[in-house]
Amino acid sequence: MPRPDQPAAVATHHEPAASRRDFLARSGGGFGALALQALLAAEADGAESMAARPSHVAEQARSVIFLFMDGGPSHIDTFDPKPEVNRLAGQALPDSIERVLTPMGVSDNPLLSSRRTWRRYGESGLPVSNWYPHVAGHADKLCVIRSCHADGLNHVGSVCQMNTGSILAGRPSLGAWVAYGLGSESQNLPGFVVLLDNDREPPGGTRVWGTGFMPATYQGTRFRQDGSPILYLTPPESVSDKRQRRKLDFLARLNRHHLASRAGDDELEARIAAYELAYRMQSHAPEAVDIKQETAATRTLYGLDDKTTAAFGRNCLLARRLVERGVRFIQLYSGSGSKWDAHSKIEQNHTLHCRESDVPIAGLLTDLEQRGLLEETLVIWGGEFGRTPMSEKGDGRDHNPYGFTMWMAGAGVRGGHVVGATDDFGMHAVEDRAHVHDLHGTILHLAGLDHQRLVYTVQGRPERATLNEGRVIRGVLA
Repeated sequence: MPRPDQPAAVATHHEPAASRRDFLARSGGGFGALALQALLAAEADGAESMAARPSHVAEQARSVIFLFMDGGPSHIDTFDPKPEVNRLAGQALPDSIERVLTPMGVSDNPLLSSRRTWRRYGESGLPVSNWYPHVAGHADKLCVIRSCHADGLNHVGSVCQMNTGSILAGRPSLGAWVAYGLGSESQNLPGFVVLLDNDREPPGGTRVWGTGFMPATYQGTRFRQDGSPILYLTPPESVSDKRQRRKLDFLARLNRHHLASRAGDDELEARIAAYELAYRMQSHAPEAVDIKQETAATRTLYGLDDKTTAAFGRNCLLARRLVERGVRFIQLYSGSGSKWDAHSKIEQNHTLHCRESDVPIAGLLTDLEQRGLLEETLVIWGGEFGRTPMSEKGDGRDHNPYGFTMWMAGAGVRGGHVVGATDDFGMHAVEDRAHVHDLHGTILHLAGLDHQRLVYTVQGRPERATLNEGRVIRGVLA
């Protein structure tokens, strides 16, 4: 017994010395342990469930395809025509329009004319520039939101916000929220898949499809373009299926024994489930990405026979194949690594990236409609922000988070419609303003989730995808 004048002993926690089991687990002895530990998973003992769950509201979209133009496409050169920019080209932005802070400071650069020609398409007469002539053929399917606005000025924070709702890292991505809220309809593929069109990651890296404070079970799984979709997915030829099954069963017993004394170890729970999903993916993932099964006409529809459109076209085709197989959320990056960022030579930059994405996106919309999938698939187009009407470096445009355009099509969307507006120069959203939180709330609503009821509790605090803000943009809904 301690003497009254001595402080009571303080309880401390000591981790046991590394065991043989710890050594085996940390050595990554199982196939793909290093690469697959954070894959989305099907339901497993003690693991977060990825089984399909009921929606909050009338579900419109069973799947979401987010076409992310990484770097910020110019809205005033694609879907938001501004004749005043050309009329006053070379002059300063009128005093009636508020000057804005850009990454280079307050901008007083002269207005840069747009070389685009515009036509009205479809029964709706929706105006689209000649940078997107094939997408324009689907004008009556598009709901163009011209009044988007965000908080970030630079790419890292802005890409983070468009994906997670916050310019600061550490929150779950939108795809993770959808996977958490609805689970997955596929037991053999991840519920959230990410496809890049080159070997560069977007600003912020993998955290933009991560889970933040949620279990790793819900994070996005990046599929590679070439070879096996997941590294280390295929076991050595010397390892039979029976041997692989026994190995996984043994690892699962060890992991669950280890987990029994560490309740709430989310990373371990996700790893246990990831092994099981990876095992099932060995037979199902290669088939899902095998586009050799597609007809020559389908491959041409997506632009696979053109070197310029092949990379993004392949990803659009994969997105359709994944939707068919029950994958809940697929995000495709065009120009991954901020390649749409056109501080100079916007003509060359956007001509290339619009050409890379125009035919594939149009092909995706056509193919989804022909297969009866568009009515249950929400397709979203946009980037982290738009671009200014003023010039930068003489022939480019700077970042513009104050007013920009995104569009949606498919399940539950009012096609051939425009929501909101920017001012006469495309600088600020001025009518029916739609913040990123509003966009996310609308996407979740169309997927069958009420963004105010979709809650994940962290240390007693209820967290929501829209940070307790946002509204459903009613003008988007059919």
